Formats: sequence, structure tokens, C-alpha cells
Amino acid sequence: MTTTSSQASVQTAEQEGQRQGRNFRRILSQLSAHAVLIVMGFFFSVPFIWLVSSSLKPDAQLFKLPPEWIPRPFMWSNYPEALTYIPYALYLRNTLIICFANVAANVFSCTFVAYGFSRIKWPGRDALFMVLIGTMMLPFAVTMIPQFLIFRRLGWINTYLPLTVPALTATPFFVFLLRQFYMTIPQELSDAARIDGCSEFGIYGRVIMPLSKPAMATVGLFTFLWSWNDFLGPLIYLNKKENYTIALGLYGFLSQRKTEWALLMAAATVTVLPVILVFFFTQRTFIQGITMTGLKG
Repeated sequence: MTTTSSQASVQTAEQEGQRQGRNFRRILSQLSAHAVLIVMGFFFSVPFIWLVSSSLKPDAQLFKLPPEWIPRPFMWSNYPEALTYIPYALYLRNTLIICFANVAANVFSCTFVAYGFSRIKWPGRDALFMVLIGTMMLPFAVTMIPQFLIFRRLGWINTYLPLTVPALTATPFFVFLLRQFYMTIPQELSDAARIDGCSEFGIYGRVIMPLSKPAMATVGLFTFLWSWNDFLGPLIYLNKKENYTIALGLYGFLSQRKTEWALLMAAATVTVLPVILVFFFTQRTFIQGITMTGLKG
């Protein structure tokens, strides 16, 4: 009996030691992963740190070698001067109009098209979907001139229509993203809704849409970022300064005589902050929408 008890005690001690060893290795692995992420995060944040530092420097300190990271003195006046050097509030309003219009148009059109490609069976569906995906390989430079000629014939130059109306025709990348997400939703839910007398529009609006909020949030976030950062589109279609967006308005700090680099850095910092805040408050939904997409082919 004593021998059996001692063997059990030894076995229990070995199991406890193995458990502690596994816990130690797991904690060490987590610490190593966090350390690597912190180091990588620091390196990725260096450009933003340099942007903020440059926005607070006097012009004479911007191009010093070796570079100085701490401004001497801190030029806090760069920010109010930068926001009044150009009509920043006007450009911000114009940018937000385009961004929110594109978000609403893209979310509506892409969810609608993706529903047809994923939840409804019809002849030639997969072949047409491959054609749609194939259009993603066309660079903007190929379609830029034909689009400009079409919009000029329609009289849309110097308006926001060329920058917003195309979103109503659905973006292939977002259609692909939403289609992959919709295919992870059990088909039985749609079948049950049909048995209850629900039409395809009812299934789309009452079943699929409420379940696809993470994917829709991802589409909205991507659309907002692309519209916020778009420079070439406004450059092509907007010629009046009162219609400029922020991305195009920042070009006003560049001049052949003197470029206001410190003011440009200050305005760029203010422009980047909304994007950081949007991602900070929506990162959970954004990551959920990305990770839950493509689970079923």
C-alpha cells in the first residue's frame, strides 16, 4: 500500500511538473510573440512619429543632418497656421461628402450583387462571377481616359458625380469579399425563410443583412479609407478650388518658390488622425469581418 501511494505521488508530481512546463512554454511563447509585435509596431510607427515631430519644427530644423527628433523649439503655431493657409474646413466637408456617399453606395450595391452571386442559383452565375473578378486586373490607367470622356459628355466634370456614382455599380473586390462571407451562412436559414413565404428581397433584407454586419463594416471601412486618400480622382475631375478634397488641398502647400514643409506636415498630421480614430474604434468589427470571410469556398 505504501509503495502504491508513493508511486501515485511520484506520478502526480511528474504530471504537475509537465503541466507547469507547458504553462511556462506557453507564457514564454506569448511573451516572445508580444515582444516581436511591439518591435514591429515601433518600426511601423516611425514614419508617423517623424511626421508629428516634423509638424512641430521650424523650417530651419527640418533638413538638419543628422536629423533631430525633438523639435527645438516646439512650433505649436504650425497647426492653426496650416489649417488657415488653405480652406481646410471646406476641403474637409467636401471629402466627407464624397466618403459617406461612397460608403452608402458601395455597401448597398456590393451586398446586393454579392447576394445574387452567392445565394441564388441561375445559369452562367459562376462564369459571370469569374468575368467580374477578371476586371480587377484592369489598372485604373486603362479605364481612366474612357471614363473621363464619358463623364465629360454627361457634363459631370467639376462635380462629385464621377467620384461617387461609380460606387453604385459595385466594386469587384468588395463583391468577392461579401460573396465569400455569404457562403459561410447556412443555406437552411434561407430555405426556412422561403417556407415561411419570404421573397428573395425579404431574405436579403431580413436574414442575410443582419448576419453580415462585420463584412459590411469591413466594406464601409475600406471604402472610407480609399475615398479619404484618393488623390488622382479629384485631380482629374475637380478643377475648381471650392470643390477640392483634403488630398488635393494638401497640394496647395507645394510651390515653385517656397514649399511650406512644416505646415504641410501639420496639415498631414491632422488629416491622418481621423483615419487612425476610425480604425481604432472599428478594429474589432474589421478584424472579425476579415477573419470570417472565405471560410467556405
